[in-house]
Amino acid sequence: MFGICNLSIVPCRAEPSNKSEMVTQLLFGEHFTILEEKEEWLNIKNAADSYESWINHKQYSPIKENTFSAIESQPKAIVTELFALAKNNKTNQSFPIPMGSSLPFYQNGQFSIEEQSNYSIDSLNVKNTFEVNVEKCLQTAFLYLNTPYLWGGKSCWGIDCSGFTQICFATLGISLPRDAYQQAEIGNALSFVEEAKAGDLAFFDNEEGRIIHVGIVLNDAHIIHASGKVRIDKFDHFGIFHSERKKYSHQLRVIKRVV
Repeated sequence: MFGICNLSIVPCRAEPSNKSEMVTQLLFGEHFTILEEKEEWLNIKNAADSYESWINHKQYSPIKENTFSAIESQPKAIVTELFALAKNNKTNQSFPIPMGSSLPFYQNGQFSIEEQSNYSIDSLNVKNTFEVNVEKCLQTAFLYLNTPYLWGGKSCWGIDCSGFTQICFATLGISLPRDAYQQAEIGNALSFVEEAKAGDLAFFDNEEGRIIHVGIVLNDAHIIHASGKVRIDKFDHFGIFHSERKKYSHQLRVIKRVV
């Protein structure tokens, strides 16, 4: 069985319970495989990053297998503003969808989810052709400045460190895994911090050596990352120096070049 997110944002839980922690979110248009049904909950696997989680059965739209396959083969089209208004053409109701949302079967400001729903959106808020442009990735990152930190979040209403990097790179057409330790497994490692360039990903570990944090390297020995909020701090071979606390907040593990 297959489904697609037909709401702005859907919380994804570690366990089938509203009391369980939110480990990630589905953004509008993200499609997935349904692995298991349990009472009012669905265990899903997100097609974009293979991340598994639980969602409430009221917060998705079922789709056919051929629709799932067609979405997989279609060119990408994503929202590139912090949020944009989409209109359901059948109900004439508008609703916000956040940056990084996917627009299935997009063409000239129109997109659809099978026969039951078709939508319109201002084409200026959509990107459906991509180029590897680090400057555009950084411009996207700056849009999120002061966005509050939210564990599992992926939008301007709340975002975590790896959700932040995942969405920023999605605007380049690059799919990153969901969690920081997974993102650290891709790209080419740099030997020295002095080799780092704007757009590289820096990863940080805890005392047990587990990678727990990621940020995007900027010029002039700074980094933009989600910690409390999306912020810019100084960065060197020790790690991230918190400008307000006047001490290191994260210990550097490795820097990877993805683009």
